[in-house]
Amino acid sequence: MGVLYEDVVVIRHAEKPGDSTVITVNCPDKTGLGCDLCRVILLFGLSISRGDFSTDGKWCYIVFWVVDKPTTRWHLLQKRLLEVCPSYFSTSDIDYYRPENQQPKEPDVFLLKFWCSCDRKGLLHDVTEVLFVLELTIKRVKVSTTPDGRVMFLFFLTDSRELLHTKRRQEETIDYLTAALGDIIISCEIDLAGPEFTACSQGAPFLPSEITEDIFSLELPNGRPSGFLSFNPVSVTMDNNLSPSHTLVRILCQDHKGLIYDIMRTLKDYNIQVSYGRFYASSKGSCELELFIMQADGRKLIDPSKQNALRSRLRMELLRPLRVGVVSRGPDTELLVANPVELSGRGRPLVFYDITLAFKILNACIFSVEIGRHMIHGREWEVYRILLDEGECCSLPRKKVEEGVRNRLMGWE
Repeated sequence: MGVLYEDVVVIRHAEKPGDSTVITVNCPDKTGLGCDLCRVILLFGLSISRGDFSTDGKWCYIVFWVVDKPTTRWHLLQKRLLEVCPSYFSTSDIDYYRPENQQPKEPDVFLLKFWCSCDRKGLLHDVTEVLFVLELTIKRVKVSTTPDGRVMFLFFLTDSRELLHTKRRQEETIDYLTAALGDIIISCEIDLAGPEFTACSQGAPFLPSEITEDIFSLELPNGRPSGFLSFNPVSVTMDNNLSPSHTLVRILCQDHKGLIYDIMRTLKDYNIQVSYGRFYASSKGSCELELFIMQADGRKLIDPSKQNALRSRLRMELLRPLRVGVVSRGPDTELLVANPVELSGRGRPLVFYDITLAFKILNACIFSVEIGRHMIHGREWEVYRILLDEGECCSLPRKKVEEGVRNRLMGWE
């Protein structure tokens, strides 16, 4: 009666160094499943080197070849992949096994607040890494340094394990932080977030117009101005002649971390179903994808205006999956990083983790951080505003900071 639970997600580990680990998913289908699976893989810091997937509209079979990492928690990855797979009964005629009107519960948001007696290089990343290991998702963060050198951290978090309301989980979190930070931590407390979360999530009331016009532009340029990530042309073509029921989308582009996720989240936002697809990334950094797609109504994508809209959006997401820029904020220097939010409301995984890691590698300090969401050009963005500590960063050229962060985010380190 269907596939056994333990066979839904199977992980076959690499047999020798240099080989890929193979992840196989065999479960009921849903629009956006590929996006959700790729998001989990990206969340665990893994790169997909090859992919193959097919579906009959009800059941799908997906294979990912991923680059192995010694620190990967494979059992936990398998568990998180299972959580995004639809249950067997989603395609069964036995409806009485399903709870009625079951809706996913919005996770509780908690405020982690602590003070440190001083700042040091890499401090923010060390905190971020602890939260990552504990599977605590950072929704918002505010970091500020007082004139006497003390640092206040406000992290608004959700817990993947849904246990942060318990005393044991809170004590575990505080113990991990204390072990990582040592005696510089002054105080630490965790409480259920109140109205301050809403105030923080809205970010600054506005962004400077020069920022919104440049960094958040949705127009494709004629050339390749600064800030566009692909050094090679991006090719997106569509063909309706090879299949009687599907539109073939061919994509040729440069590889970057999260490439398949960027493509799949775009298709999910457009409510496009992928019936068959394959992906291959070469050792030289180029990628090839072939996707046989259909619309939600089961028809090919024939309308030229819809084709042009999807083609333009795919090209934009491959050229600029994230927006990175260094700007002046009065007399200070500010790094801005922005990523589009899925229509489901989820932002890109590990962005803040990679930003703080880049600063640690650059041996630079962060003075303050603001994370908020903004509606710009009819689209929701998650915006990270990092004010550089000029006392530490004045010797670093702006271009070096911008390139260091971008390369880390794109996996080009």
